[in-house]
Amino acid sequence: MLVDSEVLAYEKLQRVVGDQFTVQSVASLREARQALEAAPPDILVLEVHLRSEDGLELCRYVRARSSLSYLPILLLSSFSTLQDKVAGFDAGADDYVVKPFDGLHLLARIRLLLRIKRLERRTHV
Repeated sequence: MLVDSEVLAYEKLQRVVGDQFTVQSVASLREARQALEAAPPDILVLEVHLRSEDGLELCRYVRARSSLSYLPILLLSSFSTLQDKVAGFDAGADDYVVKPFDGLHLLARIRLLLRIKRLERRTHV
């Protein structure tokens, strides 16, 4: 699932992942919460700055819910300082990619997070 208020973000991500993944896109925290509760995705790709909303709030929300606690979160943001990255990891993100991003790098990070998720499931069964 992609959470980004930028209109072209969905198209950019869809081009990157091609036919390897299905991308569901929402533009607000309210829509994201509803979608997460209805059908949790395999990974959450989240912009930190969502118009007037703070994407880190959604990170904290996901980490506080036991049903979503193992959901990989990748922050995708134009905020690039060390403080921004630390704040993202402190909020519960698993990875942080700075915009503009290289498509191959982003795809590799997504695959890595999904591989880690599969390994965690095996050890918790």
